[in-house]
Amino acid sequence: MTSSLAWYYGDDAWALDNAADTLFARLGAESPGLGRARVGGDATTAARLGERVATGSLFGGGTLVVVTDPAPLVRTKADRDSLVSLMGLVAPGNGLAFLEPTDGSNRRPAAMVALEKAVAEAGGETRELRAPKEGQLTAWIDARARDRGLTLGPGAAKELATRIGGFVREGDVDRRRQSQLAVGELDKLALYRPNGSVTVDDVQALVAEVVPGSAWAFLDAVGQRRVPKALAILERLLDSTPELVLLAQLHRRIRELLIAADLRESGARNADIVKALGLKSYPAELRVEQARAWTLPELHRALEALVELDATVRGAPGTPVGDAQRRLAFTLWLSDAVGRS
Repeated sequence: MTSSLAWYYGDDAWALDNAADTLFARLGAESPGLGRARVGGDATTAARLGERVATGSLFGGGTLVVVTDPAPLVRTKADRDSLVSLMGLVAPGNGLAFLEPTDGSNRRPAAMVALEKAVAEAGGETRELRAPKEGQLTAWIDARARDRGLTLGPGAAKELATRIGGFVREGDVDRRRQSQLAVGELDKLALYRPNGSVTVDDVQALVAEVVPGSAWAFLDAVGQRRVPKALAILERLLDSTPELVLLAQLHRRIRELLIAADLRESGARNADIVKALGLKSYPAELRVEQARAWTLPELHRALEALVELDATVRGAPGTPVGDAQRRLAFTLWLSDAVGRS
């Protein structure tokens, strides 16, 4: 018998939905007439869920209730205890599945980990579903294409993975919708080439580039004074990040480089610089390394130029007005203040 209780978590939205679909198919094979209900954690309570799943259906099939984003259900300890007690009350013929979206890191709320453990202890299925990236995403796209009877020619899967951002390595890129995007593009390609092989040219013609911008990659490119790379990322980043947020991040990075460069010139040890920066070991050592590409006067000029850029972004009197002018101001700051003379 298939377990009627499940907890799926991870940063792959498509895989989470697919896991719920697969569970529904398995339960439906054992309980003909099974229905399905989907509800957000912010739109229900443990008591309401109990009403749906704790009592078996007298006539017809039961119900699989899928709860998306269950975090709002455990705002208090009493809420969590009520939900934990529900795990062992799912009646035969019914099912209960939780879909917990994560950001791809290993940091999860303790309450979510406790509920996952409660599902496992009640005999339910628990599984982490991570978004594939780089070579994994290429193979994943190939597999999904085969599921659809679609033939991908040499390099087509990799081109599709590249165009949707699968080869961006920075950790602050949101990958939760990449799989869904890939499936949507495969369906579009299947309509375009119903009986043929999809080529790299087909992918380039039909699939728009949506490579996500990474603030980490941008700030590191600035720290390393790699202006062409910083400009390429900036174009994408400004579409998704408020300009004032980007300015605050730039100010912090230049300030950290100033501290590192100043202490290095005064003869401070790396350990002392790391402590002064107030960062963890790896990012602090990265700042120290990046500061070697700058002189103190260059960093002071970059910081002063940021003040002028801030005035432009805020629309101070006498500064250029308009989106294009503000983007140009960012570009000029990178060219004049970050570029090497």
